[in-house]
Amino acid sequence: DKYDLLLKINQLSPVPSKLEWLLFIYFFYFLKMRAIIQRVKNACVSVDGKLVSQIGNGLMCLIGISVDDNCSDMEYICRKILNLRMFPNMDTNKNWDKSVMQMNYEVLCVSQFTLCHVIKGNKLDFHNAMAPDAAKIFYLQFLEMMQQKYNKDSIKDGEFGAYMDVQLTNDGPVTVHINSKDKD
Repeated sequence: DKYDLLLKINQLSPVPSKLEWLLFIYFFYFLKMRAIIQRVKNACVSVDGKLVSQIGNGLMCLIGISVDDNCSDMEYICRKILNLRMFPNMDTNKNWDKSVMQMNYEVLCVSQFTLCHVIKGNKLDFHNAMAPDAAKIFYLQFLEMMQQKYNKDSIKDGEFGAYMDVQLTNDGPVTVHINSKDKD
């Protein structure tokens, strides 16, 4: 875990090198809750060939939860997904003018621990992802927050921890990456 890394750094030398400090800062600062948000015409999730969820126009969101995420991170990601102006305003012909809530569209969320990866050489490492049991509780709280802030029937999700088939039709394509470390 991250604290073990700090201890190892301190054991290597009493004064950490520049590289050791950069690693420390990377692990403690940059790995936070993440979302990949795609504007879609439709999207669906299936598990074992059975449809779990589907939406029409709206947002398909891949959600990555890291070991140090908290309610502040959850609130930030929720607020951004629901309020980012990713849709055109047909009345004024302005692009990037309406949010998913203003359009009364749907949101499909899919938990994806692989967003919290670290690449070591050619190998993926997921030790920065929250442990599955804790992540499931956190993710369900996140979905509940999304439903409370918008409309329960407009927030859909996949099946946590399952091997999912995700299909979507991009609208644009428009894809945005957000990280709760970038809180404004």
